[in-house]
Amino acid sequence: MLANGFKLEYATESSGSYTKLSGLKEIPEMGAEPEKVENTTLDDKLKKYEQGIGDPGDMVYKFKYDNTSASSSYRILRGLADAGSAVYFKETAPDGTVTAFSGTISVKRSGGGSNAVIEFDLSIALSSDLTITDPEA
Repeated sequence: MLANGFKLEYATESSGSYTKLSGLKEIPEMGAEPEKVENTTLDDKLKKYEQGIGDPGDMVYKFKYDNTSASSSYRILRGLADAGSAVYFKETAPDGTVTAFSGTISVKRSGGGSNAVIEFDLSIALSSDLTITDPEA
């Protein structure tokens, strides 16, 4: 599947309505690999391990920079970042798979040069589990 067609929506309340963010260019890897935790006893001949908690790593979405109106994704997300409260997100894949999560955010505009586009990054510090809803068959 191509990344084309993915969409990211946000809400300011967990039960609120979601609004699509425009200008999405790149999505991050999604999921977490559990850490390997060593739990060897003095009776063991080999080290023993258990799976610990996972770390989703950096969740960074890349957007086209546009700040021409109050409804621009850059302006909306910058305001939410300044507020410092949790934001609720819903990422929808073209096949209908939905991943929901929440976190606090930061926004950073890229630099640029001659004949280069300006973009901005939405970084999310995850504060919930990733809830994945499969598409209906």
